[in-house]
Amino acid sequence: MVNVGILGATGMVGQRFIQLLADHPEFEITALTASQRSAGKRYEDAVTWHLDTGIPESVKDITVVDTDPAEVKDVEIVFSALPTDTAAVVEPKFAAAGMKVASNASAMRMEPDVPLVIPEVNPEHLELIETQQKNRGWDGFIVTNPNCSTIALTLTLKPLYDQFNIKRVYVSTMQAVSGAGYNGVPSMAIVDNLVPFIGGEEEKMESETLHLLGEYDGESVIPANFGLSASCNRVAVLDGHTEAVFIEMEDDFELDDIKESFTSFRGMPQKLSLHSAPEAPVVIREEENRPQPRMDRNTGNGMAVSVGRIRRDDVFSKSLKYILVGHNTIRGAAGASILNAELINEIM
Repeated sequence: MVNVGILGATGMVGQRFIQLLADHPEFEITALTASQRSAGKRYEDAVTWHLDTGIPESVKDITVVDTDPAEVKDVEIVFSALPTDTAAVVEPKFAAAGMKVASNASAMRMEPDVPLVIPEVNPEHLELIETQQKNRGWDGFIVTNPNCSTIALTLTLKPLYDQFNIKRVYVSTMQAVSGAGYNGVPSMAIVDNLVPFIGGEEEKMESETLHLLGEYDGESVIPANFGLSASCNRVAVLDGHTEAVFIEMEDDFELDDIKESFTSFRGMPQKLSLHSAPEAPVVIREEENRPQPRMDRNTGNGMAVSVGRIRRDDVFSKSLKYILVGHNTIRGAAGASILNAELINEIM
């Protein structure tokens, strides 16, 4: 077993890390960190638990420590659920101390020597780890996963990008409130309402997606060369981001070929049978009113993306439309970091 720690263990994503790792066959939680006001407390006493499953027995009695590498002993991998500003300062300290940091935070994602990875999409970008360690003089390293809405979109774009010539992508998201954390969206702001703005979200989708689909040339990543425009909205759904995707193709296509591209898509996690990998990363729903977040967010234990309403556009030629749903705190956050760590543990 590999000893692992969770940085920011009392927050929403930290809790999801604990839930997903509690019975993991390769990783054992031995360290939990949080703010100084929680340090020194039993985890059960430090956390206000928000998930619909109980706190795992295996972590209740772990003493929470300050988020400092000097306080985290005998741990090989740390999973970061830290706020962005904190992560920017703290994550490099853990990497410099020799630990592998699998981060869900956005602080280091677009650093040129830090891999931004979805294992089914761009595992070759992990080769940047060697460059990162050389550049920064670290014994450890940082690997990041993308934004929650970006992950769901890119998992569906990857098989199309590999087989068709994409000209432009437009995406409009309807994002769950859990993506903002428990205290992130006041009930008076979201009940009976839709909020048509999520700070920084559109920029992340537009830059991260092209980076993920970009080519690693042995030194850096050259972003994919197509246009991408995002419009992001917050809706009154607990978990599960829904996205309406419109794609202009360079060439004509058959819908059957599009569907076959989705259903046959497999990546390195599936070939290696990694523990958290879904059997199929993309699952098609043929019902006319699916996917829906309440019905489909837990597909593949929350690690698969559901796609439906796959159709041609009647106005624009050579254009495709579909709807997707992905679980934002599992595949879009904690589960993504865990899958990255599983891949690293397998191949490095």
